Amino acid sequence: MNERHEVSDNIRDILDNLPTKPGVYLLQDESGKILYVGKAVNLRARVRSYFHKSASLSPKVRRLVDHVAGIDFIVTESELEALILEMNLIKRHQPRYNVRLKDDKRYPYIKVTWQDDFPKVYVTRRMRQDGARYYGPFTAAWAVYQTLHTLRSVFPYLTCNRNIMGEDERACLYYHIGLCQAPCIGEVNRKEYRAMIQGLCDFLEGKTEHVVQELRQEMQEAAEGLEFERAAAVRDKLRAIERVIERQKVVSPELADQDVIALARDDSQACVQVFFIRSGKLIGREYFMLEGAEDEEARDVMTSFVKQFYDEAATIPPEILVQDEIDEALIIESWLHDMRGDKVVIGVPDDGQGQALVEMAAENAAETLRALGAQWHVDEGKQVTGVAELQEALEMERPPARIECYDISNIQGTAATGSMVVFAKGAPRKSDYRRFKIRNVEGADDYAMMQEVLRRRFRRLVARKEQDVVPITKADGPHAAPEADAWSITPDLVVIDGGKGQLNAALDVMQELGVDHIPVVGLAKKKEEIFKPGDPDPIMLPRDSQALFLVQRARDEAHRFALNYHRRLRRKQGVASILEEVPGIGPKRRQSLLKAFGSVEDVRKASLDELLAVPGMTRPAAENLKAYL
Repeated sequence: MNERHEVSDNIRDILDNLPTKPGVYLLQDESGKILYVGKAVNLRARVRSYFHKSASLSPKVRRLVDHVAGIDFIVTESELEALILEMNLIKRHQPRYNVRLKDDKRYPYIKVTWQDDFPKVYVTRRMRQDGARYYGPFTAAWAVYQTLHTLRSVFPYLTCNRNIMGEDERACLYYHIGLCQAPCIGEVNRKEYRAMIQGLCDFLEGKTEHVVQELRQEMQEAAEGLEFERAAAVRDKLRAIERVIERQKVVSPELADQDVIALARDDSQACVQVFFIRSGKLIGREYFMLEGAEDEEARDVMTSFVKQFYDEAATIPPEILVQDEIDEALIIESWLHDMRGDKVVIGVPDDGQGQALVEMAAENAAETLRALGAQWHVDEGKQVTGVAELQEALEMERPPARIECYDISNIQGTAATGSMVVFAKGAPRKSDYRRFKIRNVEGADDYAMMQEVLRRRFRRLVARKEQDVVPITKADGPHAAPEADAWSITPDLVVIDGGKGQLNAALDVMQELGVDHIPVVGLAKKKEEIFKPGDPDPIMLPRDSQALFLVQRARDEAHRFALNYHRRLRRKQGVASILEEVPGIGPKRRQSLLKAFGSVEDVRKASLDELLAVPGMTRPAAENLKAYL
């Protein structure tokens, strides 16, 4: 075997003993963190290929292999089983070197609770096998709410939590303003209400003709019966529907159901555009940004997207048109067939209407990428402005190109953590973030905890300077190549989350270590006051200044980073559920929530309506819980 010279004995032993069966492999670094997840028909042949001396390996793969210190694998019965397992592992671990959907949250869906006698309609970010109908995913929640706002005037679905028996004494306000049919008081029966909801589902599926036809017929019958007020109300509904339909372009004379997928890329970003065509009409389109796509072939990027997208998609059409051939097309078609319950074909059109649709999707993807690039450029201008304004407000000799912000997270001293986040030229540099587990402080002493974090950080800086490991340099932008050792970089400004007390505690440590020449300030959250050493009066930045936005972003990011680590430690240590931290959520509600959703993570992903459906939950408690999580 012609392997790379740097392969360790441990890796060589693993490579020599890999099975020749199908399965999934996980490449890990020295700490055990998963760097890449892949699938293979033959695990032995596939994994060994990474370690061959070959000029054909991409720069990205060479970087990956240089960091591999361990290999794990899972044997499966078939390639299809390996594909499903691979997707689940990528979703769970979000490995750095895999192509993956850019976003750590779930995309929104429209959910219709068809399993209920009187279905409700709302937005959710999680699909369940519960008998409901789902539509999506969408990338813009505001667009989903806008669509439902329009449709509700035509299909006045329920939004309350009443137990519908048809025997209530009075209906709510929504009935009187035409946004509910009031089945609660028996205005419509189960059959009539479900027929209305079916019309809404048909509309979401692109079957708009019969909806329009029924409204026109109803309007005509009302007019002929001299019910002019009802005729006018139906007319208004018809106009609302037609405004939505006007945005749906007829693109397929064959009245086909298709998804059309195309990719656009620049040096660092990848954007995929999906057109949803139902009954020949373009009923919607969404774009998705991808991470980890650099140095990847277009077909590999598209293959990864198709697998991840349809693993989350609520609807799978019989035909999917793509820009280029994708790997594993047959096995993916088999997987989609199992999910849809019918044949699914993935094809690359070479002429005609199909090719025109793919080209249109590719053009839209490219335009989206250009628009986002322009937006990022504007944002970069704001970042530069923020740095300049901060320099002026703090009367600094030079711009704070590298800002380090620190925060502490603990509950009565339990599982206490600290965070260091870095902003370079006004933008987060996440590769330089560091988290700390508090080791030497007993009880809830935030000052001492902050001192421990700063002492550990700046001792490393002093040690690196004395050893002259790497030169002490300034940050040169958020996307610059990271230094050999981020601990060695001297910050231009240190921001401490807190007021005078936290600031003075930080100053004591910096003087102790001889780094008190580094500018340091405290940011008090209550009034967003900035405290400087030796200055009794706080600095109040203008409410609309980019400098204020910059320090707020840094402080919020430090808080998020510390809190996430704190929560992880609490879960790991078996400390009481994070739900205990939420005001208004007592033992009974915690028990009900965990019984309904199974885990705190699933509670976090639940919609407000789903939380309200839990026994014992009130709207204020649900809103408080949603905001906290």
